[in-house]
Amino acid sequence: MEISDKRKRWTKNNTLTPEKLTLAHHVLEEIREGTDVMRALRTHPLEGGAGYLTKAALVAAYNQMVETGALEADRVLLERIRMKPMRTLSGVTTVTVLTKPYPCPGKCIFCPTDVRMPKSYLPDEPGAMRALQHEFDPYEQVYARILALENLGHPTDKIELLILGGTWSSYRRDYQEWFIKRCFDAMNESERGVLRDHKDRIETAGVDLATAQTINETAAHRNVGLVIETRPDEINQDELRWLRHLGVTKVQMGAQSFDDHILEVNKRGHDVECTRKATALLRAAGFKIVLHWMPNLLGATPESDRLDFAKLWQDFCPDEIKIYPNQLLANAELYEYWKRGEFQPYTTDELVKLIADIKPTIPRYCRVNRVIRDIPGNNVVEGNTRTSLRQDIQSEMQKRGTHCECVRCREVRGKTVDSRTLHLNDLTYQAGAASEHFISFNTPEDGLAGFIRLSLPAKDAVLTGMPDLDNAALIREVHVYGQSLAVGEEQSGAAQHLGLGTRLLQQAEAVARLHGFSRMAVISAIGTRHYYLDRGFERGEYYLIKSL
Repeated sequence: MEISDKRKRWTKNNTLTPEKLTLAHHVLEEIREGTDVMRALRTHPLEGGAGYLTKAALVAAYNQMVETGALEADRVLLERIRMKPMRTLSGVTTVTVLTKPYPCPGKCIFCPTDVRMPKSYLPDEPGAMRALQHEFDPYEQVYARILALENLGHPTDKIELLILGGTWSSYRRDYQEWFIKRCFDAMNESERGVLRDHKDRIETAGVDLATAQTINETAAHRNVGLVIETRPDEINQDELRWLRHLGVTKVQMGAQSFDDHILEVNKRGHDVECTRKATALLRAAGFKIVLHWMPNLLGATPESDRLDFAKLWQDFCPDEIKIYPNQLLANAELYEYWKRGEFQPYTTDELVKLIADIKPTIPRYCRVNRVIRDIPGNNVVEGNTRTSLRQDIQSEMQKRGTHCECVRCREVRGKTVDSRTLHLNDLTYQAGAASEHFISFNTPEDGLAGFIRLSLPAKDAVLTGMPDLDNAALIREVHVYGQSLAVGEEQSGAAQHLGLGTRLLQQAEAVARLHGFSRMAVISAIGTRHYYLDRGFERGEYYLIKSL
């Protein structure tokens, strides 16, 4: 579907007639005075029993009235009426795209196969459905998603681009470069708050990736993070340099298990040592690391999974994890094992108890992004079909009186932060050959307002082959929480605008000097380069460098 067609369909469903604008004005004024959003909408029905204003129409009316001067811009009001605010409460706006169907080097027996999709994805998963609709075109996927998010009232100035689709590294490099370049084109070809229709777009066919990246440094929709997913056996020095050429800042890898026997019987195609080496290489190159872990693989038990999970924090120490319980699907080889009675999925109750046991053990430096795949239950042959497993686990932990202290569970999100009450904490841990410093600002209630990941490689650390990193302390991530705000926009009490990022950088510099490092290197996303350049960093080949 053309983006302009999608815009027309959305506009038709949310046409702002004079009646709707008048109603919207009354509703917005009531909400501003403290009335609940849904209650305000319900007290102002449309004429003739035509129902009520939708939240999407309310957001559109707000934007139109602010643009025409009929209403004064009010960020607090917009936050109250914004649809699905959780999408941007971590401080950035995530846009997910999928690569085209392509052969995967893996032969994993648990992985579903559908000729219409990249390996391991199903066509009725939410993100996959959008990709299929746009025939996996990267430009159309990014453009349509930004348009949808803006229509829902979300700021789209700071975009984390999440590229899914199996093993990224197995795709041809010319396709990889084209794919990412077209994603940047979609982010670049827009004005702040207004996306162009096809006929108004800038012609960028002759622009190469490097130029598209340079444009994005000051674009209205800046890329503040670029994520790909791959396999541990695809990571080497050459791949590190290639990923930095593309602008990648975070890598997701399927570790799945830390038991060589389990990996072998599930035909994973690599061993635990391979995952260890890949993790060490990525850390030495400054990448943020996300590991996928799968309980309930063939040969595993809840008891063995509990022991296996503990191995995550021995050398690997990922920054983020996704817990993806193995799900029995009819189009996976594992289905044949199940039919022969050689495999039995855990029940929902068994999964909830297992994850409720392990979640409180997760270190404070790690973020749990997911605890279940978004696979619709109708695809699951037997076992858990609930996609709301995270809520079930939270309820179980509340009953037990336990809690999780991972990054996600402590984020301040949309809460107001008083900078005078924040305290600085430096959590230090060993991850292979690197000494990691998770330096954070915390509220008195232990809320996480912002953090920096500083990695101090040992002298005999893994070699990356990149001169930028010689004798450099590595800044792998700087993140300040709160509702994602437009670039240059301020909000009283918002963690993103208390200067916490600069203060965290200063603290990281002090720690690096104390440990004898002569310079710092930061793995900057394209859209955050100027943030670091304004703070004394200079451009290197693949990183931004600052002499100490």
